[in-house]
Amino acid sequence: MIAGILWILVMGFFVGQIARRLGAPSLMGTILVGIVLGPQLGNIIDESILNNADELRTIAVMAILMKAGLGLDREKLAKQGTVALRLGILPAFTEAITIAIAAMVLFDFNWMTGLLLGCIIGAESPAVIVPGMLRLKSKGWGVAKGIPDAILTGSALSDVFLLLLFSLLLNFLSQGQLDRLSLPFGIELTALQLLPFQVISEIVLGVAIGYFAARLLVVLLVGQKWTQNQTQEMLLAACLALFLVIFANRWPHFSGYLAAMAMGFFLVELDAPLARRLRLGFDSLWTIAEIFLFVLMGASIQIAVLEKTLLPGLLLLAIGLSVGRMMGWYLSTMGSNWNWRERLFLLPGNSAKATVQAAIGAIPLAAGIDGGETILAIAALSILVTAPLGAWAIPTFAPKLLEKGAIDPTKVTVATRTTFLAAVDTSPLAPAVLTKTADLARRSNARAIVLHVVGEDRPQQVEELRQVARRWLSDIEHEFFTVNGAAAEAIVQLARDFRVTAIVLGKRGHQPWENVLVGSVSRAVLETSEIPAIVVEDESRGVSDFRF
Repeated sequence: MIAGILWILVMGFFVGQIARRLGAPSLMGTILVGIVLGPQLGNIIDESILNNADELRTIAVMAILMKAGLGLDREKLAKQGTVALRLGILPAFTEAITIAIAAMVLFDFNWMTGLLLGCIIGAESPAVIVPGMLRLKSKGWGVAKGIPDAILTGSALSDVFLLLLFSLLLNFLSQGQLDRLSLPFGIELTALQLLPFQVISEIVLGVAIGYFAARLLVVLLVGQKWTQNQTQEMLLAACLALFLVIFANRWPHFSGYLAAMAMGFFLVELDAPLARRLRLGFDSLWTIAEIFLFVLMGASIQIAVLEKTLLPGLLLLAIGLSVGRMMGWYLSTMGSNWNWRERLFLLPGNSAKATVQAAIGAIPLAAGIDGGETILAIAALSILVTAPLGAWAIPTFAPKLLEKGAIDPTKVTVATRTTFLAAVDTSPLAPAVLTKTADLARRSNARAIVLHVVGEDRPQQVEELRQVARRWLSDIEHEFFTVNGAAAEAIVQLARDFRVTAIVLGKRGHQPWENVLVGSVSRAVLETSEIPAIVVEDESRGVSDFRF
């Protein structure tokens, strides 16, 4: 089992990175690894891992839903009005109906079996859509109108709706009749008639439970301070989110996925600093979970069955997407402030299939439903076609179809590297400046730029200064630069070129005859630089014994 996990992690990572360097989505590489390592070809993955694939997928989906919730923007969602709600129902519903009709023609399915297939294929993949939308938010694409937020919310709601309909149809096809519920006054309702009430119940209860879970987490982590570091905070939050997902399987009156996503959303509203720390933790967790999710997806694909339904399956997917889903997109965005380019972006941004199809695609076959083998093959085909295509198309078409707006760093992790510029000379202040720079860099996992403005220094002094910088910054990623010219101008210019976070420099005095970075230089930097500067004062302790 441990060897299988190592194969998944190592091969999944490296092949995924190779795919990324070739210009393809990394998940294409990880899915390919799953096919090669799985029982269809290499049979390297241990059977115990494959038997527990559903549980491992649940952990991965929990991580991505928490990331989605922590990245939602309440103000942007409020501006969209009913667009997000309509995106949660109409595209999935129209695609499911269209696929059901097409399956009756292409595969000779009956109406109920075709609709069962439509529910599987119509579901959207949080594993592809959530990272894609959060990446757009971190770069500002479509954020002014809240387009990524609307797609994220709609994706979660659509899965709630289709999973409920799927379970209802599966029940009917297995038992041959719909369950009936007797109410007071002699009223009887079938499961189909109860479906709208079940959808509303799952959504309302899911949001409510997510809210109370977020409140509980804030009380434990902020009010009672039960944890001592960020890792413990993330561990407790992940356990609570996973409990919501698992408990929903035992008590199926609320959506566990929606509850996990709602918990992340309300954490941002209740305690933004805690949400920011958790966002960083779930970013790291997703790095590992993503590999497991897509490798196990690849391992579950049955190549032999896939070959039999390749061409009609591709035709079915094309009909569902180009007719059913596009009709739903049009109806969802009617009356909104989206222009035609932004509506067109829904084609790459809201059509990826992966997670739900991997989770429920094999259930009809296991339940003995006629056509179950074909349903599984089309579910696998939808993953192979739409997941890589969606992961590639989202970042590719967003700059062409969406407008770029201001990034809100309180909702997403903005990928910027912290850099400090240490301006040093051959005076005894150099170790103090380097010590301060190293301390700041270690606190924020930053890199350092060391700058020495060459005056009348001898080459031996410059080399000694380079060795001192190497010693004090030995565990910090750093570069050493020497330039000629006016000290203050050179410091400010290099800081701009490297877009540093802050400048660290020394201030020893105001005597113009001293050939060091004296007060006049530090004062000039403070007056001319728009980048914050940290000035290290001349103190005897720790620096007086340093000489070149």
